[in-house]
Amino acid sequence: MPVKQRKIRILAGTISFVSDLSINALLLYQDAEILVVNKPAGIPVLPDGWEKDAPYLVKLLEEQFGKLWTVHRLDKTTSGVMVFARTAEAHRALNMQFEMHETQKVYHAIVVGEPEWEQHTVRAALRANVGHSHRTAVDESKGKPSETLLRVLQRFHGYSLVEAVPATGRTHQIRVHAYAIGFPLAGDRLYSAPATDLIDRPALHAQSLTITHPASGVRMTTIAPYPEDFQSALDKLRAGQ
Repeated sequence: MPVKQRKIRILAGTISFVSDLSINALLLYQDAEILVVNKPAGIPVLPDGWEKDAPYLVKLLEEQFGKLWTVHRLDKTTSGVMVFARTAEAHRALNMQFEMHETQKVYHAIVVGEPEWEQHTVRAALRANVGHSHRTAVDESKGKPSETLLRVLQRFHGYSLVEAVPATGRTHQIRVHAYAIGFPLAGDRLYSAPATDLIDRPALHAQSLTITHPASGVRMTTIAPYPEDFQSALDKLRAGQ
């Protein structure tokens, strides 16, 4: 029996910084089984090992929606779509989908430079937590196989808007793969991006997530609108600033 498909495109607002956080503004979709939100940049998903008393996304969401199960993560500095399970059964089903690579995550990034290619697949093994800065590094001998498909969406003077579709889920994968081929993310000081006033974080946004609903079996895609800082950076580039 073919899987039913439905796209969910909800243009909910989003807030980019923790000081302005409005839980209702983050909500993209909810039902009895799952909760889908547009994570702001600047807040960790789970408690931060360095700032144990700092707010984190799961705690803030649970205050309003009750018990949640985490099935995947985004970096503290990354914005965009995330799904949480609201039941143990949904948690098991979603975990299986992520483990079997049956979900699809699509990111948008602003990179430094203008690639000559329209589409490029980066295959470079990655090893996490390297050195005192805890960076992820390309390491073909000790790293884990990693793959990211990159596609140019728009070119500007000195920058490009790129779509990134990771086939694997390594720490900082998109950031490191882009840096490794000479196109670091704008604002990504950890991976040697030049100083810029465009955006004050790595310019990476989880734009859409496709899953199979754990109860209905419907294939659903949820799209997260750009946060204010990412949209502002694009507006500046489009205006030629």
